[in-house]
Order: sequence, then structure tokens, then C-alpha cells
Amino acid sequence: MIEPEEILLPQAGRDEPELDRQLRPRRLAEFVGQGQVKDQMEILMEAARMRAEPVEHLLLCGPPGLGKTTLANIVAAEMGANLRVTSGPAIEFQGALASLLTSLSDGDILFIDEVHRLQRTVEESLYPAMEEFAFDFVSGKGAGAQTMRLALQRFTVIGATTREGLLSAPLRDRFGATFRLEFYQPDELRTIVARSARLLEVEMDEPSLELISSRSRGTPRVANRLLRRVRDFCQVRGDGRVTGALAQDALSLLAVDGIGLGSSDRRLLSLICQQFGGGPVGLSTLGAALAEEPHTLEEVVEPYLIQLGMLKRTPRGRVATAGAYRHLGLEPPAEVAAGELGVVGELFDGGK
Repeated sequence: MIEPEEILLPQAGRDEPELDRQLRPRRLAEFVGQGQVKDQMEILMEAARMRAEPVEHLLLCGPPGLGKTTLANIVAAEMGANLRVTSGPAIEFQGALASLLTSLSDGDILFIDEVHRLQRTVEESLYPAMEEFAFDFVSGKGAGAQTMRLALQRFTVIGATTREGLLSAPLRDRFGATFRLEFYQPDELRTIVARSARLLEVEMDEPSLELISSRSRGTPRVANRLLRRVRDFCQVRGDGRVTGALAQDALSLLAVDGIGLGSSDRRLLSLICQQFGGGPVGLSTLGAALAEEPHTLEEVVEPYLIQLGMLKRTPRGRVATAGAYRHLGLEPPAEVAAGELGVVGELFDGGK
């Protein structure tokens, strides 16, 4: 049985099905949403083409599933460049980085997912490669050791991160442009779902489009996964055509509520509201209580709850808002309701 969390949570580092890759847009004109990012990227790429140079190093930030990998593929396609894909944890030592960099041809693009997880020694070796297209290494040992420099072809690094704050300042400064991807609006998700339905040859009515787009957590990857699961349901329980009624039944089976929260989201909110009195409660405590990795909660579950205004990060821990209580059908405590009205001062953001 497919767990609801498998559908709802676009976890970083998880291998995507081949179908997910097939649904990705291949050109910037096909990419829906992120209008400001698209406009800036278009200018950067056009300027690079006019100068016959590789595009500048790019840093893409934002929660999982918003299109960072898709945009890296689009940049490579638009620039007519080869794309090499790796991740921060996969580059374990300097030799692995040297092997990657020396294999790149002129104009190639190196996409590093989870770039914030690079080892410090690897990261420091990347600095001259990005800045001067050179790789420095030490040959020999002891008194006979010599520092050597290896010239590299001109290339572009595209880094992707879900946690921009963990990037060191020297690494962040070496990216020529930084783009932050935001959650998508329902009308943008509706366009994405309609496009994916055409590619999958799925017939849908308007109510089903609205249902899926409004419950996709502002995330295209979730929208496409929900579409596939609803399609499966309609093939088994109906004639294959996706209708509003069948889509509603499918989403209920998947435990996706009216604003896109799944069982893991509601468990987290319920834990804070009912067992910890609304918080603050530490992330490690929540992880232990939910049998979930703290970084998964922080990177995957929390961003959408914060976007909805149901959760706050404070120096002392996580705090549930009045909206969280109301969504769970609970009466918010007087002090929480007062805080929502501004009687209680704002809590600082970013705490653990």
C-alpha cells in the first residue's frame, strides 16, 4: 500500500521515477510560475550566448519539489551544454571533485544538488575552480610536497539547496546569481496539472483540476504525484476519466485534506498543540516523538506549515499558531489567540 507521506513529501535525495522526469518542461517558455526567476535567467543566458561564454554560476534555493533540478536541465538545454549531475554528499573527497572537474568540456554545466552538504575540504577546492577555472592540489609528501595547479575548461556550476543558511559565505559569494524559488499559486499548479494530464493522456474535468491543484502544497512535484495516484484510483474505481467526485474520493483515501495537509502534517501539529501545550518544543524532541529525522521535518514538513501561518520557528523551539488549533478543530488557548492579534510580541524566526 502506498503511504500518504510517500505522495505528499517531496523529499530531497529520493530517486524520482522516470515518469517525473518525462513530465518536466524542457524549455524556459514551458516552465510555469517563478516569473521573476525566469525573466532573470533569460537575460543571463541571452547575455552569455551573445558573448559566447558559459552562463554564470547559479545558486537555486527553496524547498524540495519546486523545480530546481528542472531549471538546471532547462539552462543546459537552452545553452546547448552537457549537464553533469551530482550531489554534495556524493563528492566525498578532493580526488572525486578533481575527477568530475577534469572530465568537463568547455561550456559544460555541473549541477550539484544539496550543495550545502559538501565536505569543507572539497568546498575549498571548488573555490579556485569556480573563480579561476583551475584546480589546486598537493603532489608528494613531507618536505618534497609541491602545490600544483591544473587548468580546467570553462564551465558553469549550478548549485541547489533547500537550506541556504547552511552555505558558507565564501561559497555563496562565488555564485554569480542566486534565485529563490517560492511556493506556487493554485492557478499556476492548475496549469501544471492540466499540462501533465495531457502528457499522460488523462481526461479530467474542471472540478478535478481545481481539487488537485488546491491540495498540492504549492509544489509541482506533489501535484504530479497526486495526479498519478488519482488517475490510478479512477482507472480502478471508474472508467479512467477523472471527475471531481472520484478525485475527492481518491484524495480522501490518501488522507489529503482541503488545504493539502497530509497525516504527517496533522500529526506534527497535533503533537505540538495537544501534547506540548502549543510549544515551544525543540525539533529533536519532535523528531523523536514522531520517529522521524529532524532534518526531514525541517526541510520537508515545516516549510509549507510556516507558509500557511500554522507554525512558527523561535529561539526556544516550534510554536503552533491559532490557525493550527482551528485547523485541527481545537479551541486555541487565550494566550495564543492574543498573540495572533498582536498582544504578544512577535517571536524571533529561525530557532531550533
